[in-house]
Amino acid sequence: MWYWYDRDDPATLTEAVLRITQKVTDTLGLRRGEHLMDAGCGPGGTAVYLATTHDVRITGITLSEFELHRATTRARRAGVDDRVRFQLADFMALPYRTGSFDAVLALESLQNAPDLDLALRELFRVLRPGGRISFSDFTLESSAEPDRLSAFMAALNLPRVPTLAEWLAHTRAAGFDIEEYTQCGPRVVGRQSSYIVAASRRREEIGARFGDGVLAEFSKGQRGFFAPRQNQVGYAIVSARKPYR
Repeated sequence: MWYWYDRDDPATLTEAVLRITQKVTDTLGLRRGEHLMDAGCGPGGTAVYLATTHDVRITGITLSEFELHRATTRARRAGVDDRVRFQLADFMALPYRTGSFDAVLALESLQNAPDLDLALRELFRVLRPGGRISFSDFTLESSAEPDRLSAFMAALNLPRVPTLAEWLAHTRAAGFDIEEYTQCGPRVVGRQSSYIVAASRRREEIGARFGDGVLAEFSKGQRGFFAPRQNQVGYAIVSARKPYR
């Protein structure tokens, strides 16, 4: 996702996307030498960014072999593959020992879990006592106009869109202590117009790289993302801790 302060914010799309990464990871308070799991790492952009800005080890997990290859290549080209590794793994059945990680980051990935409670329990398990988790995901702010919400969920293939209160309840049920949460939907989902303007400025560049046909097909498939009204879907950042005891 992206983050624009208002309609006059001159940030580019790249800058707006980086803001979300920074905003979520800042809540983790990463320290030198810690081991971070990037749960749902995608093509590795976040992990590589963190490896270049923080002196930490990172394990990124994904269910996609395509993303695994892209992420591994990206880390090698960035010269951080000595402290960043990527693996095929399911965060509902993690292949790691209890207490293996100091922190977990999950950027818009938990919302895709078929069993959210199981996923959170597994992430809780692999954290050491006192370990932290920070995640960001969409939230339901209004159940009015369900057709718009359905189009949004279909576009992103989401099984559910919990309210912020439900996200917090699921996190506590897994054993975590909630330490911070922020609803920044108006500056994320609510800034769809800023995204459209920023993306339009790069249309020729993207079309030249991938082809106008691919671009048109992608745009058609994403129309549902813009279906909800401004206050119907939010975007929350939640930070929690595994108790020390």
